[in-house]
Amino acid sequence: MMAGLTSQQRMVKRVFDVVMAAVGLLLTWWIMILAILAATIDTRRPGLFVQRRVGRGGRSFPILKVRTMRQVEGRPSSVTTARDERVTRLGRFLRRTKVDELPQLLNVLVGHMSFVGPRPDVPGFADELLGDDRVILTIRPGITGPATLEFRDEEELLAGQEDPEGFNREVLFPAKVRLNRAYVENYGLSKDIGYLLRTVLGRRRAAR
Repeated sequence: MMAGLTSQQRMVKRVFDVVMAAVGLLLTWWIMILAILAATIDTRRPGLFVQRRVGRGGRSFPILKVRTMRQVEGRPSSVTTARDERVTRLGRFLRRTKVDELPQLLNVLVGHMSFVGPRPDVPGFADELLGDDRVILTIRPGITGPATLEFRDEEELLAGQEDPEGFNREVLFPAKVRLNRAYVENYGLSKDIGYLLRTVLGRRRAAR
């Protein structure tokens, strides 16, 4: 049987998210604005990228990011590799420094996301989970988390595959499901703080 967070854990997690998101926005709003303006010039498209992702309960929400990719004919794939020609030079810098994800502080503030949790997927992955794996959908998706840390070099890993999309669906996604399910079933605020510190410090291995 699925075992998600208790009501008290949900409340503590949400209060933590709101406070941290508000502080984060106060400190970084100007970086976010500059990045969006630079991305608009760099990609010749709106610098704020909006895409539908799957969130809590399997419901979709608009995730916000700084645009890092140009449009290339014949490349509609949602899987991005390290050698993806669609990612601009500025985009690679924004991705490497995680500045492209600063707008997600707004997603956290309004309740679409949490700081820590499973990364939100495009439709066709998390929304198709079955059985006890659906416990993952009982919490808000996160900016970072155990799977994000474990596969910090995901784009490089995908670049080395003959079929990146197939590898993502058949190998990476199931591995992420196992990590994210364990995260939900063994949730603790202290662990969330640890994941955040590891993300900031650039450490790959997540605490179990």
